Amino acid sequence: MSRENPLWGAPRIPGEQLKLGIDIGETSVDKYILRHRKPPSQTWRTFLNNHVKSLVSVNFFTVPTIRFQVLYVFLVLAHDRRRILHLNVTAHPTAEWTAQQLRDVFPWDSAPRYLLRDRDRIFGDDFTKQVQDMGVKEVLSAPRSPWQRAYVERVIGLIRRECLDHVIVFNEASLRRTLRLYAEYYHRSRTHLSLGKDAPEPRPAQPPETGRVVAVPQVGGLHHRYQRRAA
Repeated sequence: MSRENPLWGAPRIPGEQLKLGIDIGETSVDKYILRHRKPPSQTWRTFLNNHVKSLVSVNFFTVPTIRFQVLYVFLVLAHDRRRILHLNVTAHPTAEWTAQQLRDVFPWDSAPRYLLRDRDRIFGDDFTKQVQDMGVKEVLSAPRSPWQRAYVERVIGLIRRECLDHVIVFNEASLRRTLRLYAEYYHRSRTHLSLGKDAPEPRPAQPPETGRVVAVPQVGGLHHRYQRRAA
């Protein structure tokens, strides 16, 4: 109990043990309790779990075009159901442009409590000021620690493996169109293990008596949604 609950002390543990039919004195517990060198604090994983409903992540990733132009994709992800809140493309990312994206996705009083991002210089003073004006607290990940942004990094990996690695990007317009189609598939059709094999927008199960199974092409035929339709 002491190891699994570092915030519990000698008075707390005997109380929990009484609920299990174990009567032990506080003195004995205090003798064998684990000693922490510094006050216990929540781990990074615990922080993410505790604030999952009020936390979003932002990140950039690059996509080359057929003419070797580098385009930048700005992604905003809500942690609660892995929802992609915003995707936009630019060839010349600036802090001002990035701040405007944040205003577009969180108008009025809809801003989250925490915003998780890396320490990329692209998030400049204009972006930081915009976040502060919206009443959002920035949480910066440690340098060279992508695992601290695991949710958004995983989604970026999915976009690459399940979409961008299989298409040719001509320009900004074609990339936006492709990302829009994938985002629609991602939200409404793609099942996620972390969501109990459901989609970010809950997808009801269809019993066999509903009808025969049909395949609906999505993302230009890269993926399909399978559903039942009455004959």
